[in-house]
Amino acid sequence: MSVWTVLTFILGLLLMPLIRKLAFLIGAVDMPRERHAHTKPTATLGGLAIFLSFTIMAFLAPIDRSNALPLFVGMLIIVGTGVIDDIKELSPKLKLAGQMLAALCVTIWGGIMVHHIYLPFLGRIEFGYFAIPISIFWILAIVNAINLIDGLDGLAGGVSTIALMTIGGMALLLGNMGSAFTAFLLVGALLAFLVFNFPPASVFMGDTGAMFIGFMIAILSLMEFKNVTLISLLIPIIILGVPFTDTFFAIIRRLKQKTSISTADRSHIHHRLLALGLSNRQTVLLLYVIAALFSGISFLLYFSTTWGSIILIVVLLLLIEVAVEFIGLIDESYHPLFNLYTGISRTRRKLYLIISKKSR
Repeated sequence: MSVWTVLTFILGLLLMPLIRKLAFLIGAVDMPRERHAHTKPTATLGGLAIFLSFTIMAFLAPIDRSNALPLFVGMLIIVGTGVIDDIKELSPKLKLAGQMLAALCVTIWGGIMVHHIYLPFLGRIEFGYFAIPISIFWILAIVNAINLIDGLDGLAGGVSTIALMTIGGMALLLGNMGSAFTAFLLVGALLAFLVFNFPPASVFMGDTGAMFIGFMIAILSLMEFKNVTLISLLIPIIILGVPFTDTFFAIIRRLKQKTSISTADRSHIHHRLLALGLSNRQTVLLLYVIAALFSGISFLLYFSTTWGSIILIVVLLLLIEVAVEFIGLIDESYHPLFNLYTGISRTRRKLYLIISKKSR
């Protein structure tokens, strides 16, 4: 497996400069704009090199490809949508249509979906016909979460690499060699991309790469964690803690501001860290560390008891809330937890003063 990962990495290194030249020839170039951190025109087709290096090695590697056609067609649809969007910006509706078509391909044709779940005290709950829309929603959520986090050099690629290494490691523990092989081939392709994308980047993955990687992570998580308990269903969400947290609070922020959910802004998690004074590299490296912590927690969750998992999740949610309030991910006036702590502290102080006076 490690040999094929290295070969994918080498092929990615060879393809990336060629794809970068192609991007400039066909106009897949991101020009500097107000919301962007880069200051020069940068090729945006890095995702095509990721897709090609992975796909070529996936066809050469000794893995079972008997049911790969629906997945391959879905990959072509998602990558095709991304390439068109990187060359001439598609409307959100058309982009979503491409994502939906790719998701339909793997769920209805390929049969990749979550069929049921075990809930504590309730037992097994079958999704029935709802299995398809639930699985499609899952794919679309991850695709767009990775797309939203792609705002700094090296960020989406690094966070996705950590997520894929975690999924691959869990697949090995579960004995699912096909999923593990696929995950580590993607890791090789992403590491090659990061050589060119780590700050300062000479190529971006673009929507081509963000949607393709999100699509593959979604498929792997469905294959690895389908027919599961509620706790284990949370594992892929925790693995993708950074993009999911950013996406969830971006939706909350826009609903609070009464703007469209698709409205772009400069309040994503990486923007807020930059506003605190961190450099581009420091922000990316910090988010790598946070992504690695999320991955470590997902492993603990997998081996924990039910009550241990519940305690771990509650602690994790509290830590996320503290971080959200500290960096102002919703807005700078949003501090319910901090306000609660301040209120309790003031009350304790008043009680202490009253008791002190009475004791005199």
